[in-house]
Amino acid sequence: MSEDIKISKSLDLKGLACPMPVVKISKGIKEVAVGEIIEAHTTDPGSLTDIPAWGRTTGHEIVETAQEGEDIRFLIRRTS
Repeated sequence: MSEDIKISKSLDLKGLACPMPVVKISKGIKEVAVGEIIEAHTTDPGSLTDIPAWGRTTGHEIVETAQEGEDIRFLIRRTS
């Protein structure tokens, strides 16, 4: 992760199955200001396709995706 990225909100979505990670991220992104970044941790393999698709649909930027074991981490910038 880049040193200049500041995370404004972190979501622990581990153990939640589709569609709940996307639902929780959709709610969480509204709790930060435009330009701020939320971090989401999930264990649902479907998130690897669902969350980027949600980002394309909503216009929010998926800044980073990283996977370590079962933990999948997303950094998402609110754009609107």
